[in-house]
Amino acid sequence: MRPTLAAAGIVGGLGLGAAAATHVWARHIEIHRFTLREVELRILPPGTRSFRVLHISDIHLMPDQQRKLDFLEYLSLLRPHLVIDTGDNIASAASIPVLAEALAPLLQSPGAFVRGSNDMFEPVPKNPVRYLLPDARPAELPDPREPTLPVGELTDRLSEHGWKDLTNTRASIELGGLEVRLVGVDDPHLELDEMPAPPPLSPPLPAHGNVLRLGVAHAPYRRVLDSFVADGADLVLAGHTHGGQLRVPGIGALVTNCDLPRRQARGLSTWQGVPLHVSAGMGASPYSDYRLFTPPEATLLTLRAPKPSPVR
Repeated sequence: MRPTLAAAGIVGGLGLGAAAATHVWARHIEIHRFTLREVELRILPPGTRSFRVLHISDIHLMPDQQRKLDFLEYLSLLRPHLVIDTGDNIASAASIPVLAEALAPLLQSPGAFVRGSNDMFEPVPKNPVRYLLPDARPAELPDPREPTLPVGELTDRLSEHGWKDLTNTRASIELGGLEVRLVGVDDPHLELDEMPAPPPLSPPLPAHGNVLRLGVAHAPYRRVLDSFVADGADLVLAGHTHGGQLRVPGIGALVTNCDLPRRQARGLSTWQGVPLHVSAGMGASPYSDYRLFTPPEATLLTLRAPKPSPVR
């Protein structure tokens, strides 16, 4: 079913009372139902010990969102080996020090991040109907040279303890016998993505031979996913979709706000055979601060080696 037809059918099928109850649930209840999802993936080289990767995204923080801040602080109790932040962290310049304080324990862990549009541009009111269009972006994209938010300050606060800034670049993190090779791009939704060139010579395998390749982007546009697959990624992580933000039983996400198929708007799927994890994220724009059948979330991915073959 096309998103426009689905939306029209839903609106037409709801009475005023049901519509009002749905609004109250989405706006005042579900938006605060912070959820930790747990996923297991057997993608590590044989003989590698397990690792926990915390994927956070789309926090869209306002300074007064205490329940969201409490959830961020709770996530540090998970003691992940690696944190990946796929952008859209803030909704106000005043949120930066508040975000840094809430993330402080996680910032002590190895981590990496990319930027989303709302890390650069303050949110503004928008007509929600435009998300039902084939391309929900404005006719003229913002000039990335003139951000309205202090993106440099945000970058400094996220990287001051060692998190890797993956803006159109590559990085490497050593995790106790596993080398994590990361490649990331700037926000594809603003068409700022530039896949970094491969190293002049392919990096040699470490002595232990255990390597994990991660592709990281904010918005999971097909062209970016294709580039990560061609680059040899073992796992791709993205956000941006909010899981559809409004989901309908039997239909799923109505939109993805990019060209990713709606069935892949949230959670674990594959792209050309490579695992793809799209976080539904932890928040929404303060001008559309609601969710339906897709509560705010973070995901703990436990990565393991393949199970040993049974002895015959």
